[in-house]
Amino acid sequence: MGETRPGTKSMKKSVVQQQHKEVAQVHPITCGEILELQEYAVGSSPTEYHPLSSSATFKLTAKPREPPITRRKVSDETKEEIQAEDEATLRELLMSLQKQVSVMSMNLSAKLDELQRGDRQLETTVALCEIRSQLQELTKSVESCQSEVSEVKRDMVAIKHELDTVQQVKEEIEELREYVDRLGEQSHRRKLRLLEQGLTFFLSFAILAAVLGMLQFGYNTGVINAPEANIENFMKDVYKHRYGEDMTDDTVKLLYSLAVSIFAIGGMFGGFCGGMIANKFGRKGGLLLNNILGVLGAVLMGCTKETQWYEVLFLGRLIIGVNCGLNTSLVPMYISEIAPLNLRGGLGTVNQLAVTVGLLLSQVLGIEQILGTDEGWPILLGLAVCPALLQLTLLPFCPESPRYLLITKQWEEQARQALRRLRASNQVEEDIEEMRAEERAQQAEATISMMELICSPTLRSPLIIGVVMQLSQQLSGINAVFYYSTGLFVSSGLSEEQAKFATIGIGSIMVVMTLVSIFLMDRMGRRSLHLYGLGGMFIFSIFITISFLIKDMIDWMSYWSVVSTLSFVVFFAVGPGSIPWMITAELFSQGPRPAAMSIAVLVNWMANFLVGIGFPSMNTALENYTFLPFSLFLAIFWIFTYKKVPETKNKTFEEILALFRQGNGRGSLRDSRLYGSMLNCVNALEQRMPPADRAAIMVAEEKPHPDSSASERSSRELVPAVRPPPPLPPPRFPNNAV
Repeated sequence: MGETRPGTKSMKKSVVQQQHKEVAQVHPITCGEILELQEYAVGSSPTEYHPLSSSATFKLTAKPREPPITRRKVSDETKEEIQAEDEATLRELLMSLQKQVSVMSMNLSAKLDELQRGDRQLETTVALCEIRSQLQELTKSVESCQSEVSEVKRDMVAIKHELDTVQQVKEEIEELREYVDRLGEQSHRRKLRLLEQGLTFFLSFAILAAVLGMLQFGYNTGVINAPEANIENFMKDVYKHRYGEDMTDDTVKLLYSLAVSIFAIGGMFGGFCGGMIANKFGRKGGLLLNNILGVLGAVLMGCTKETQWYEVLFLGRLIIGVNCGLNTSLVPMYISEIAPLNLRGGLGTVNQLAVTVGLLLSQVLGIEQILGTDEGWPILLGLAVCPALLQLTLLPFCPESPRYLLITKQWEEQARQALRRLRASNQVEEDIEEMRAEERAQQAEATISMMELICSPTLRSPLIIGVVMQLSQQLSGINAVFYYSTGLFVSSGLSEEQAKFATIGIGSIMVVMTLVSIFLMDRMGRRSLHLYGLGGMFIFSIFITISFLIKDMIDWMSYWSVVSTLSFVVFFAVGPGSIPWMITAELFSQGPRPAAMSIAVLVNWMANFLVGIGFPSMNTALENYTFLPFSLFLAIFWIFTYKKVPETKNKTFEEILALFRQGNGRGSLRDSRLYGSMLNCVNALEQRMPPADRAAIMVAEEKPHPDSSASERSSRELVPAVRPPPPLPPPRFPNNAV
């Protein structure tokens, strides 16, 4: 009853074999793995049936796969460390997979043993389904492991490529550092040779011819002061002859103020056009053409009394103002470009020396004993033709600015010839190389306009400094002293004659102190002298106010006001008198310099006009407190100079420009002591780079810095299509900017 029929056993065996074949068809062996399932064992006795023997095993030959490895950025790890780490990870993954297979094999064996030991008949279909599911999972695991192992191999190849790239970048950085060091040494030696250049005869001649324009400016600034009463009497006579009635005192004062201030209106126009004239005709050519206006204006002023039209005086003052405005733009530009590096400060002060000499000359000639009379004042005004004629005679023998010839016109041979004449030497390669460095620094700004200058983030800071420096000169109150010093001294208690001699004393002190400042300029520096000048002017402006307040109580206080005014002028000559003209030309390189000078000179003349036209009214309204607004302005300008103005002594133009690029994200490249060398380095490297890398540099400089997520994405890229150039090393010198 418990026996099983032989037919039934053979039928079950055939069913098992058939299902075994189905399993083999459903799960073929793939990818080179060997998965062997032993056949069901059948006992020797026809009555005994064993679904699977205990010796049934799974033989697996596969290449296991670890989970995906997150690609990481290789920085300082070596190739051997990374490979060892990856091999260890692979061994761990293979051991884990072997354990998995062992557990699955044990489960299968246990299941087969359970089926084998069972006394009751079980449906083999259930057992085969379980075996089939186990085999499916095992096959998927093997396939996944194989694909992941292949991906790990690709990752290792990519990591090797990245390591090679990093090593190559390190080698390029070291090479670049050595190259920059060599160029830095060469630049330092070149700068030392530039600092050894001296003053030659022909350089002195060229500067003398150029500063005649500033002498014209100084003469016409002060010439209107001394003959004030004579000019007012002339206006009254003309008005009475024309209209048959007397002119009121207010109208006379208004017309005289117009004669004084219209000079500044012409100066504004001339200063604004100075940059365009300098670029179109050159520095020397612009000065030569400007003398036509100087001759015309002087002739008109000299013929005023003959024509019996005071309007001719206004027109002559307007034209001579245009002439002086152009001079204040062109002359500092020309001198700063022809002067050697170590003499640029002292020679720039010659501008102010010429202005003070012109002022003194006009004051001396304007006294009553010489030309300060009703008959002599037209001759006094007409003598302004002399500087113009003298400059027309001397300037043609002078060379054009070498920087203009080389950088603006690209005439290298003419620039070399001009330098040989100015330096009295054939060794001009240091000057040429300095100009080339400046040209490379400003290639993108070679034709910069005023609007581009105002909108440029890099140039906005030096432009603001230049404008404020010009305002510190005009709003300090010095023009009130120049224009109305005679009246101020009379109001402080001096006689008319004493007041005129005190005015001459102002001009004399200006000349002496300007001569002193020539020797101090390249020793103490521009910033230090300007701070001393503004501070001294602030103190003595307070003393002037005090002397005005107590002059009626103390008799000798009128003399104290004269001493305070003269001291006020002394400190003006030390700093604010000359430095604004000079530093504006120094703060900008060849490209934006003409536009910057135009804006700065325009602001200077606007402030000059406001002081000239507004001081009489302010003097009437404030009386003894007239100088208090100037004291406030001086305090503000001192603070600004202390906080914002850099020192430009013994710095090349590209080094000065580098001081202002520190705040624009380019400080690592623009260190002021390495900047010239870096420019040479970049220029040399660009010549050796392929066009694709050169284009990559240009695009990289224009693009903003990517965020962190973008950096992570870029770090996961394998090999870029065009590898960006290596970054430049950080500067090895501290920044010497203020």
